[in-house]
Formats: sequence, C-alpha cells, structure tokens
Amino acid sequence: MSTYLINHLRIPGDVPNEEGLSYLEQVEATVAPFGGKWLAQGEVDVVEGAWPGTVVLMEFPDRAAAEAWYNSPEYRDIRPLRVNNAISDLVLVDSLPDGFTVRGFAQQVRAMVAQASDS
Repeated sequence: MSTYLINHLRIPGDVPNEEGLSYLEQVEATVAPFGGKWLAQGEVDVVEGAWPGTVVLMEFPDRAAAEAWYNSPEYRDIRPLRVNNAISDLVLVDSLPDGFTVRGFAQQVRAMVAQASDS
C-alpha cells in the first residue's frame, strides 16, 4: 500500500536561498534508494480555507520505505538545510485499501457509535 508525503511548504521571500538550493540539489539522491518519487510540486489554487505557500506531494512504496528515507543518515545530513530555511508541515498518509468508500466509512463510524452507546 503506497504512502504519500505531503509537505505544506513556505519559503521566506518565496525564493530558496543558497542552503535551500543546496537541499534541492541533493534531496533526490536520498529518495531514490527508497523508491520515492515526486507526484506534484508548486503553487496551489485555494478553493476553500487558506494555504499560504506551496505543496510537495511524494509517493513511497509503503510506510516503512517513507520512514526509512526520512530517518536515513543521508537525509538526516541534509534535512537541516530545509528545516532551517523554510517552514514545512510534513505528513505521511497511507493510500486507501481497495474497495474503500466514504459511505462505507460513515457506516463503520455509525456502527462504532451505536456499539459504544450500547455499552
């Protein structure tokens, strides 16, 4: 099951500084051994709410690969270049299982609520 990394990214001044550019030049080499790939990157069109900044969307083969990359010595070495020069909210989220429906999810929640109220 794929795992996605979403980075809500804000770069002060909207242009990466020298350290930010150095990070960008090195990060792909740290991702490749873990099967990660970029799916989307850039400005967003906000249709509801607020989203200052840009987005980075990446895919990894699974949660273990995403976490192994994030904690790898190679990525740890360059991570301060991003952390110290940009504001990032990074999240990992797993893809949904085959057959998932929002309606089915709502039914599961209803069943759990009913079970809790019967207790």
